[in-house]
Amino acid sequence: MDILVQVKTAMDKFEEAVKAMAKMPKDELMKAIEENKKLCTCPVCPTYNNCTKTGKELLFCATGKSFMCISEYKGCICPACPITDAIGLKHTAFCIKGSEKAQRYESAIWGTKVL
Repeated sequence: MDILVQVKTAMDKFEEAVKAMAKMPKDELMKAIEENKKLCTCPVCPTYNNCTKTGKELLFCATGKSFMCISEYKGCICPACPITDAIGLKHTAFCIKGSEKAQRYESAIWGTKVL
């Protein structure tokens, strides 16, 4: 007789935040995004540039890498951002490497971080 053991892993802070946001009504979600934009430290990052400023690009940890503005990595302040601790981010350089969700997916599939 085979015994199947179901291993249940606890969700981390980020997974809990994503799950909670998925349940929010759209207006509440938009309000939460605007509040997080106020905490976002991207504008003081050395990699943030005039193009990203003009395009009002923020929250790369959630929205993903800059579409066309960032082509040169000049450093990263993601670990010091208050959002990192608030929602349990594990990765960095979101403006170049992609959102936390994308980097976690890449790591799960390939066993490594996004290059």
